[in-house]
Amino acid sequence: MNKKLVAAIATAAIALTVSGGAVASADDQMGRKGGEKITSLLSTLVANGTITQSQADAITKAAQAARVAGKAKFDKDRAALDSIITSTLGISLDTLKTRMKAGETLSAIAGDKKDALINALIAEINKQIDAAVSAGKLTAAQATAQKAKTTERVNDMVNKLKPMGHKGGKAAARA
Repeated sequence: MNKKLVAAIATAAIALTVSGGAVASADDQMGRKGGEKITSLLSTLVANGTITQSQADAITKAAQAARVAGKAKFDKDRAALDSIITSTLGISLDTLKTRMKAGETLSAIAGDKKDALINALIAEINKQIDAAVSAGKLTAAQATAQKAKTTERVNDMVNKLKPMGHKGGKAAARA
């Protein structure tokens, strides 16, 4: 078996599994369109003798590990944003969630602290982007492109009903 082919297959399988920073494994996608495609792709490759069942299992295991790592990073980044918001506004996370569930935007909750909140969130998200570059997850060019959108994204997050990363809201800034 050509190692480059196996690497390409693994990369393709993981790329199909990872979409927009949200990571999901083939096994927990069963019954969903994306998971069926990955399972079908791997099954076809095994049936054709392109890869072994062991290699297909390794790809599935790698996708699961990527999902777990992606979720852990998402949770860490979300917690950092929550911490920035609560410390800047001087309120608890429970209070923040309660007020937002009641229909208040971050802008309304922040009041005269809105500009400080926006600046703190921009700094945190840019720090997360820099960390992704350091970890080899983003190129410098990708980071520059993401940072160019940070101010707009943060303003949207602060002025709209659901902030990024909160259930029902926009996806968190994942770097």
